[in-house]
Amino acid sequence: MADAVKRLWPEAKLTIGPPIENGFYYDFDVAHPFTEEDLGRVESLMGEIVKADHPFREQEITRDQAIEFFEKRNEPYKVELARAIPEGQRITLHSHGEFTDLCRGGHCKTTGEIKAFKLLSVAGAYWRGDSNNKMLQRIYGTAFPDRKALDEHLKHLEEAAKRDHRKLGKELGLIAFHPWAPGEAFWLPRGATLYHTLSEFMRRILLDEEGYVEVKTPLVFNQKLWETSGHWQHYSDAMFKLKTEEQEFGLKPMNCPSHYLIYGMELHSYRELPIRLHDQGVLHRNEASGTLSGLTRVRQFSQDDGHIFLRDDQVEREVTALLSLVKRVYGVFGMEPKFQLSTRNPEKFMGEIAAWDAAETALSAALEKNAIPFHLEPHEGAFYGPKIDITVDDAIGRKWQCATIQLDFNAPERFDLSYIGEDGKKHRPLVIHRAIYGSFERFIAMLIEHYAGAFPVWLAPVQARGVVVSEKQEAFALKVQKQLKAHGLRVDLDLSNDKLGAKIRRAQMEKIPYMLVLGDKEVAAGTVSPRARDGQQLAPMNLEEFALRLQAEAKPPLQPQSEE
Repeated sequence: MADAVKRLWPEAKLTIGPPIENGFYYDFDVAHPFTEEDLGRVESLMGEIVKADHPFREQEITRDQAIEFFEKRNEPYKVELARAIPEGQRITLHSHGEFTDLCRGGHCKTTGEIKAFKLLSVAGAYWRGDSNNKMLQRIYGTAFPDRKALDEHLKHLEEAAKRDHRKLGKELGLIAFHPWAPGEAFWLPRGATLYHTLSEFMRRILLDEEGYVEVKTPLVFNQKLWETSGHWQHYSDAMFKLKTEEQEFGLKPMNCPSHYLIYGMELHSYRELPIRLHDQGVLHRNEASGTLSGLTRVRQFSQDDGHIFLRDDQVEREVTALLSLVKRVYGVFGMEPKFQLSTRNPEKFMGEIAAWDAAETALSAALEKNAIPFHLEPHEGAFYGPKIDITVDDAIGRKWQCATIQLDFNAPERFDLSYIGEDGKKHRPLVIHRAIYGSFERFIAMLIEHYAGAFPVWLAPVQARGVVVSEKQEAFALKVQKQLKAHGLRVDLDLSNDKLGAKIRRAQMEKIPYMLVLGDKEVAAGTVSPRARDGQQLAPMNLEEFALRLQAEAKPPLQPQSEE
């Protein structure tokens, strides 16, 4: 692709072009803004390069030779990359035909082995991901061993595009964004209903069944808190900061330090532990503007956040309970969680290695004792402790990382947290950080795409819509709405002057589970004629009968916690 772009636009400067999970991209510094037509031209020329069946050639060179090579070709980004390579590291150039690039390899033997490829889109990207650097143009593409596999992938992408939460979120009246608040969602009335439904669902599980107590904590804290927690040293670049009365403050990017302060406000006995705090407060992280993407990458968000303060001998039991909770919750949405254990990064960690080893052993033991398959992700732990990360596959097979369980032995030390043990002496507790949804924003994005906007009744922002045939039925429609709302159901009315067919189509487009067609016959009989979202027409029924039916469907399908 880079060869084709350079042939078509010789003035384009090459930067980087790595493989990614489902294809590849290459970033170019070029004044000409790429268009869809340009992608077709690049793709056509790529086809000619493939047909030419050029062999790929490798040449090992020194760093100075690489710098000289790209200086002669006026490729400043390649020169910068070459200068950054550590002395003594193996450096290779790879060539096909007359094109040469700085590349690690490996490759096919020849360009002719590339059987099926497609250029997908163009996007902007800052050089090295830094918004202070120049904006480049990124071309995304994908390649497969044969045309059938490529066609299947493109069909999958087409389905994913239909389900895109940014598209559906706007069409269904759930969310909006404004350039004056980049990375911060506006929850429109229906979106707010969906958000609060999920919020209350989690609150009831945690407060009624799992032994949590709920807290709310400040948004802004003095720099001293973040220095104590280690965030000022390890996470400062991702924080929003402000200064007032000659003091530095930071908007909280996470709840944990404020929960440490709550724990430290009282003296605790070993008998009180574990103490489980739940907090759905607002958080802010200063993500680069170029990385913001709908609800999946934002600057303002909330989590179903929780912190458990516990003794060493309680770790396995608490982690076991959390693993069970993850399975229960994701089962409600028809998803099977998958688990990975992320261990200490040898370059970015706080605390003693012995404590890390003990924590990693405790988490792996809990997974193994519960017969939960997991894979190891070395060096991917948080800076304060190891963690279990949980992913799920949605309805079309895409992976989402949501829940996390993290064991922290550093924070209690840094905040001098303690409890009085059986021996009457002070002991350090441990802390488990955990979120089951993860962020509400990301979780709701996943649900929008998983259900393609057609939420089950209990989640649907509008569970039923009354549709009048004419204005003569408006009084009856208002009575129907009032009675159904009295049963705790979410019902709206379409009292517009549109024709009945248009009203039905609108309700279908908005993916509302039930439409209640209200005509003269229904008014006379005092009944409703429910029409399901899938087009199924139910027999007429009295209002109380329909209310009980809808109430049953509106209950979250969560089984009571096992007594085991």
